[in-house]
Amino acid sequence: MDYLALGAIGSLLPKLGELLKEEYKMQTSVKRDAEAFSRELRSMRAALERVAEVPRDQLDEEVRIWAGDVRELSYDTEDVVDSLLVRVNGSGADTDMNGLKELVGKMKRLFKKGKARRQIAIAIKDIKEQVQDVAARHKRYKADGVFVNLAAATKITAVDPLLVALYEDRQRIVGIDNTKDELIQKLCLTDASKQPKILSIVGFGGLGKTTLAKAVYDEIRLKFDCAAFVSVSRSPDLKKVFKDLLFEVDYEKYKSLSGATLDERQLIDQLQKSLGTKRYIIIIDDIWDVNAWKTIRYAFMDGKCGSRIITTTRNISVSTECCSYNDDMVYKMKPLSDGDSQRLFHNRIFRRDDLCPPELEKVSMDILKKCAGVPLAIITLASHLASNQQIKPINEWYVLLNSIGTGLTKGDTNLREMRRIISFSYYDLPSHLKTCLLYLSIFPEDFVIERDRLIRRWIAEGFIQGDNLFELGVSYFNELLNRSMIQPVISGLQGEPTGCRVHDLMLDLICDLASEENFVTVMDVIKVNTPFERKVRRLSFQKSVLANTRLATSSMSQVRSLTIFSPAINQMLPLSRFEVLRVLDLEDCDLEESGSLNLSCVGDLLHLRYLGLRDTNLCKIPTEIGKLLFLQTLDLRGVVDEDVQELPASVVQLRNLMYLYVSDGTYLPVGYKNLTSLEQLSRPCFTKDDDPEELRYLTKLRVLSLLCPSGYPAEKLLVLLESLGHLHKLQSLNIKSAGESIGGNMGDWLLGTLLSLRSLVLESDVDTATKEERATERSFMLSPDAFPRALECSYQNVLLGPYMFPRGAMPMVRHLSFGLLMSDILSGGDWDLCIRNLPSLHVLSIKLYGEEDSRDGYSEAVDAVERAADDHPNRPFTIVL
Repeated sequence: MDYLALGAIGSLLPKLGELLKEEYKMQTSVKRDAEAFSRELRSMRAALERVAEVPRDQLDEEVRIWAGDVRELSYDTEDVVDSLLVRVNGSGADTDMNGLKELVGKMKRLFKKGKARRQIAIAIKDIKEQVQDVAARHKRYKADGVFVNLAAATKITAVDPLLVALYEDRQRIVGIDNTKDELIQKLCLTDASKQPKILSIVGFGGLGKTTLAKAVYDEIRLKFDCAAFVSVSRSPDLKKVFKDLLFEVDYEKYKSLSGATLDERQLIDQLQKSLGTKRYIIIIDDIWDVNAWKTIRYAFMDGKCGSRIITTTRNISVSTECCSYNDDMVYKMKPLSDGDSQRLFHNRIFRRDDLCPPELEKVSMDILKKCAGVPLAIITLASHLASNQQIKPINEWYVLLNSIGTGLTKGDTNLREMRRIISFSYYDLPSHLKTCLLYLSIFPEDFVIERDRLIRRWIAEGFIQGDNLFELGVSYFNELLNRSMIQPVISGLQGEPTGCRVHDLMLDLICDLASEENFVTVMDVIKVNTPFERKVRRLSFQKSVLANTRLATSSMSQVRSLTIFSPAINQMLPLSRFEVLRVLDLEDCDLEESGSLNLSCVGDLLHLRYLGLRDTNLCKIPTEIGKLLFLQTLDLRGVVDEDVQELPASVVQLRNLMYLYVSDGTYLPVGYKNLTSLEQLSRPCFTKDDDPEELRYLTKLRVLSLLCPSGYPAEKLLVLLESLGHLHKLQSLNIKSAGESIGGNMGDWLLGTLLSLRSLVLESDVDTATKEERATERSFMLSPDAFPRALECSYQNVLLGPYMFPRGAMPMVRHLSFGLLMSDILSGGDWDLCIRNLPSLHVLSIKLYGEEDSRDGYSEAVDAVERAADDHPNRPFTIVL
């Protein structure tokens, strides 16, 4: 059994407790009833947290039914409580802990109204009766437990550096070097033949097919004109596959391509034209179906430039179909050898193979025998034994050994025991992480899940409780990575995970569990027109299906979350059918294709916390958004208002809004200073008519990215910079100027410090200024104590002068980029880059400006920069443009 049986109890109990503490004018009997069922719910939570540690198949059927009833009851109860709070002045405050105290006065007035008082009494009495029924069965089943200490849930967890190294540094991956070299040799890269060659890697799940293909790809990709790596998955959206290929082959050309406007044939034509006479290496990962490959291969039929294609699949028939020509090759994956299995296992737990304590050697060998050389099984169990970067005691190793049955067998394709191994690690998760993990069943197979999007959704669902919600969410995400429950997608200069994927075996497990617990309903896996047997709480539409009479007749009144992915936009339901929706995520959907969507109804979704409309081709932002006073996330990136590029004035009413993302060039309405809960604000444009002083009131901002248009007055810029100095929690700042270079105007402000700042990006669109104009920017200097916690600083098209970095400035910066005049470098004298004053520097990127027609001068300047880098103790990786 898992934490999902707790349903909404985690977020419900604090609300009830806070309400009961206040002096509301409740009828005595009503208040007594509310106190009674609140006590019962606490008791149920304690029991359920103990039950949650037991695998579902080991529980009595009566206990499973009882736990499910508690979950459903908690959802219904929270809906009643939130609906009550929504009625206060139209929805005038947040229902979370911080907002409840602000409701006191309004709630007193509401309880004085006779009609409202009767409705509340009836609702609470009904809930009390349901709670009493469930509580009586609880006592009969004798499933009593104790409260679980949830202190660990608030501990901030960083990404295990060893785990990141395993994914980021291919040299640390065990047991594939010889195989990788063998496959590269088979590909015959120096072969004079112009015909494309295909290599297909086949093997059952968890053997490391994708890891091997990626290792080969990383080693040889630079030998080709272009390269791409895409995943297909079990239920492929081929239009997305072709669009991803186009993005990777020529991102700049196709980054604005809308796949929804082109059919498969048109995308294939575009891909053929783009590949043209190029020699390419392309990886098509995770093909499940022969027909999918037959369609994909049309894009590569005209290539005669010695290109190479690698496919991965579980299905030997697919592999055979991929390699239907004489020169094509099938490679069958083999399990790891005993030695490689041991190295992989020990490296994950002890950091080195030779550090395993003698007392653990035998039990580790016995565990490895049950893994049968399958890397996924080895990594999963090793991560379990080294969770939270602490090695578990020997008795827990034997508990694990005795819990995974007879183990896998070489070549086992049933993978029944693999699921058992994975599920053991799942049941070892703390309760809050079980909920967060199973929530990933909403996303399709092989989908890259953006970390920040996921965390904001967790917050909106109420899965994260406490202070610093986003940082706590990052901790939850990192813990799932550290336990190898999800796989990191690493990007960015810092090499931090910005997203994740879920291995298909893990996804199968969590989809089954989420369905069994009625946590998530994925419409694509339910037989068409089969009636819903239970109340639907979270709906996910992942692919296009035929007309579904089930949806037309089923109640949506209890649905809390609605997520639609682009292939399934034809399944969009009228928003008027949803009463308690908290999450509405339509990212990447083309709303022009949905005839049933009327966003003017969005203002009636008074419970809504998350509204994701990114890249939806929405042309008009409804003013009704201002009614969503519980809203925490509003994502409008890629949304263009045809009339004006300005947010509706009603947005300033969203006092609980924490995350606001808009398209480049979108203006903020007057009064945005009221958005005092904002923590992230992305890409608004400040005009000469704006009052930048409003910015200083947004003191909770952690992440800020903004644009200054051409002609932005200098005096306004100074006010803007002064306002930034009041944002003491700011961790990431990105300022882009569309007009004059901003460097010279930043000097005075940069003499100050933003103590929390981790990332600073100053960017100018100007790249053609004369030498004299750029020379005026040398006033751009740092003070010795500037940015003490900054890790990344990027000055794009911003020119810096000599002696820019005094000792003590930016002591933690690891990645640095800026521009230099070649004349400064070549003028002789005591030119000094001063980067040796930056003790943590690891990556340096410099763009040179000046007499570009002088090849000798350019080479001399490059040599001078490289000498300065070599003189740094860290010898940073250096790029000169």
